[in-house]
Amino acid sequence: MKRLVALLVASIALAGCGSTGQQQPAATGPATSGQNVTGEITVFAAASLTETFTQLGKDFEAANPGAKVKFNFGGSSALAQQINQGAPADVFASASPTNMKQVTETGAVTFVRNKLQIAVGKGNPLKIATLADVIKPEVKLALCAEQVPCGAAAKKAFEAAKLTPKPVTLEQDVKATLTKVKLGEVDAALVYRTDVAAAAKDVDGVDFPEAAQAINDYPIVTLPKAPNSAGGKAFMDFVLSDKGRQVLAKAGFDAP
Repeated sequence: MKRLVALLVASIALAGCGSTGQQQPAATGPATSGQNVTGEITVFAAASLTETFTQLGKDFEAANPGAKVKFNFGGSSALAQQINQGAPADVFASASPTNMKQVTETGAVTFVRNKLQIAVGKGNPLKIATLADVIKPEVKLALCAEQVPCGAAAKKAFEAAKLTPKPVTLEQDVKATLTKVKLGEVDAALVYRTDVAAAAKDVDGVDFPEAAQAINDYPIVTLPKAPNSAGGKAFMDFVLSDKGRQVLAKAGFDAP
């Protein structure tokens, strides 16, 4: 009898071990395993994500040889409008919750935050040191249009400082705004510090305290009508992974 009981206990123990082992492979997601992620994945992303998402796209494709990531970068307001008009997209990464809500009310996850800096020419020729300096008559200022997240943030910053800006141009995304400084067409522009860092060879950045009153949250979502929803979710998961967060942090984005 003792021998029979021992055999039964051993049999149950072996069965339990087998059950646990079968569950382990399910923990490996397709974004890092290189399995089950195929086809073209279309990502609409805020212009300020250009450098980081381009890098993440290359890393994702390396991990998933059957997938190809295609990007559409631009102002978040314009991207939201394109999606609502039927443009095919799998993932939307916005520089503002406001523009995200124009597309969907559910499923979005805030993955980074960003803050403004004053972009000036190399060496800061006009010695701009504060937000008040950019509204001086001799300073040519570029801003993003107000419907664009970087423009909405700039408006908040100026309101916090109780200042009224007089920009010579309003641009449709942050890259176009920064380009005005790079080309010497303006003396200063309010853009994200990540964009200043990406263009460090051409511009310098000036911090200002009012930027803390205008921090932008960046949400990301796999769209409900995604043509490649599995691929979109895998890319979104990759952005939210430790690898994705490392790339974003290196570029100067803050964790939410």
